Amino acid sequence: MSIFKDLKASLTEAVEIEKGRKEPSKTCRFEVADVKAIRAKLNVSQAEFAEALGTSLDTVKSWESKRRNPTGISAKVLDTIEDNPEVYYEIASH
Repeated sequence: MSIFKDLKASLTEAVEIEKGRKEPSKTCRFEVADVKAIRAKLNVSQAEFAEALGTSLDTVKSWESKRRNPTGISAKVLDTIEDNPEVYYEIASH
């Protein structure tokens, strides 16, 4: 099948799903890290958290206020820290 035909088929399927005529074959959901809760659990300030993660204080503030969501490597690191807080202390010590 050509790329055009694949794309057309995907768009047709999307329209059918949106109109409720078809169920999606797969659904992916991603949880956004609760940065404020992670930081509170670590008992560190926003400034300390930002410095350890190598990001700006404004970025941490915007994550915590839900104006922006962590993406890419930041999201993965936050997920890892949430599962294993010791990772944060290892990162912060360097």
